[in-house]
Formats: sequence, C-alpha cells, structure tokens
Amino acid sequence: MPRLSARLASALLLLLSCGGGDGGPVDNPLTDPDDGPPAGNLDGACVIPDEARPFDTRDPDRIVGDGTAASCTSDAFIAAVEQGGVITFDCGSDPVVIVLDRTARIFNDTGPEIVIDGGGKVTLSGGGARRILYQNTCDEAQRWTTDHCDDQDHPRLVVQNLTFVDGDARAEEDGGGAIFVRGGRFRAVNTRFFNNVCADTGPDVGGGAIRVFDQHEDRPVYIVNSTFGGAPELGNACSNGGALSSIGVSYSVINSWFSHNRAIGDGANPAETGTPGGGSGGAIYNDGNTFTLSLCGTEVRDNHANEGGGAIFFVSNDRSGRLELTDSRLCGNPSDGFETAGFPGIFVLAAGDPAVTRSSLAETCPAG
Repeated sequence: MPRLSARLASALLLLLSCGGGDGGPVDNPLTDPDDGPPAGNLDGACVIPDEARPFDTRDPDRIVGDGTAASCTSDAFIAAVEQGGVITFDCGSDPVVIVLDRTARIFNDTGPEIVIDGGGKVTLSGGGARRILYQNTCDEAQRWTTDHCDDQDHPRLVVQNLTFVDGDARAEEDGGGAIFVRGGRFRAVNTRFFNNVCADTGPDVGGGAIRVFDQHEDRPVYIVNSTFGGAPELGNACSNGGALSSIGVSYSVINSWFSHNRAIGDGANPAETGTPGGGSGGAIYNDGNTFTLSLCGTEVRDNHANEGGGAIFFVSNDRSGRLELTDSRLCGNPSDGFETAGFPGIFVLAAGDPAVTRSSLAETCPAG
C-alpha cells in the first residue's frame, strides 16, 4: 500500500472550525479541492447533538510545543497523552507532521476528559510501523480505575481537528490501525484518516482506522465531520472494516465521508474451511447483539469488500440491532462475496430491514 509522505500530509492539512453551539452542522470552511480531501461531507447538513460537538479547548491542561515545529516531537506528544487532560498544540504557524516512534497510550486515571485538539494543523503519523493512539480501561498496564472496566464513564476521549496517517496495527491482536478504544466514551470530530491499516486477514479483527469496544452504558460512538480515505491512494484497509470496526458498540456517524477503504480478508466470519477469514465491511464492520449504526448526512462510496458488505457489514446476532440511513448516499461499493438483496453495498442481519430515509443506495455512483 502506498504511504503518505510528510510533504503530502502537510499539503493536505486544513484549518477546521470548531463550530458554534446552536445544534446545527459544525462549520468546515475548506472548499478548494487543491487542498486535498477535507474533513467530512461538505454537503452533509444533519443536526449534531450537543454531546457530539467539539470540546472547548480554549483553556487546555497541556500544550505540545513552544511555538516551533521542532518542539512538536513524538516524545512531547506522548508525554502529554500520558498526563491526560485537554491537550492542544503550539507548533508554529505552518502545518506539522509528528511521526511517532511508539504508540501514545492513555492512562485511565488522568482524565476524566482526554481531549486532543490539533487545531486543523497537526498530522499524527504511525510511520507505517505502529498504532497511533491506544485507550483501554481493561488493560492493567494503563491502570484500572474501577471494578467494572467494561462499563465505566471515563476516560472520555475526544480527538478533533486532527489528521491520522500511516497507523499500522498489523502486529496487534484487535485492530484499530490509527486508534483503539475500549471502555469510557469516544468521539472523533473534524478528523481525517489516511492510509491506516490493521491485520490483513482474520475473522475477528477489524478497523483499519478505528476499533472500539465497550462504551459506557452502551451509548454511541460519535463520528462527526470526518473523512476516511477520500482518494484511491488514501484509503484505509484491514481484514474487516476498512475504516471502522466494533463488536456490540453503537455508532452515530454524522456529516462524514468514506471512500476507497477496503476489507481485504478472505473467507468471511466464521472463516470458510481452508481460509484465514475476514473480508467484510469495506467501510464499516459492526457485529454483536443489541446496537445501532446510524448514518446521517454521510457519503459512502467506492469502498470494497472481498466478502460481504462493500460499504457496511452489520450483523446483530440476536436480531435486536438496527441500521438507520438518513439523508445519506451509498454508491459504488462492490461486495465480491455477498450482500443483502435490495440494499447495494450492505450485508445486514438485524431487527428488520435498514431504515432508509431520504437516502439513496446504488450499485454505481453518478458521474461528476
């Protein structure tokens, strides 16, 4: 897979607005295609709940950098993440790419709020060798803080106004090429994910960009005004869920864009005899029992799955889950193996058919 150079990453960076507090869309001023894929679907106009909006970072706990690009190092960023709280950057006036020499790991007793705000000018890179960001309330090494690690309200992780590139979790068990989250709460706002990968094969691994488990009170992960891929050379890839993957976790995806992401495994889940398994959910892979995937104001196009669900693989094992599409478009998402009749690009087993409201699903995308 081609890698995004630091020069290209810098050229693709943009200044993103944090938006107001009126409940409407979060503003995204980038409209010039020469600046590269923006964060989010510029045509998306869905209302954003208060709890899904950007976190106010005007009074940060920690600032990475002293006003120069040279001061924004891997060590400085990782140290800030380990200390927790609200983190911003002061790296000078130009965009910067911080290539991490190890994964940034959140300690569970340093919040409860863990907010990382790149101000629209910071790219975090895994250098094609490592995952970028890790949170796990059930990992003893990150310090247990309750006796119910799979259902606690903290840390509450927010990433916003950032670009994540070249994360690589192929050496990890659970996926999440750029970000792995278990426990607490998580949302991503005004974020972009390019060229992140996890394991090439396997039936139970996924999330080229993001993998999530165990959200507090089964509340949703919010993905707002965010882009996954956006061009052929920028797509994310994993055995399952080229962009997003989870087990038993609900997602609310608002005004976002998914394209050129790939599920590259072989043999589906459970794995067919003689295969390593995987290959489902070109953009999104959701598995479990009672959970909801909601897309609003979101474009999902030109993704691909070797097995099922070129756009979305959604399996609620006890048939209690729900898939909802509102003011969204899915097109040109081929599934080489299988999909649900009448729903191009989707394989779904749920409480019923997907709820499709003012949305379109098509085998091919319109020209232009």
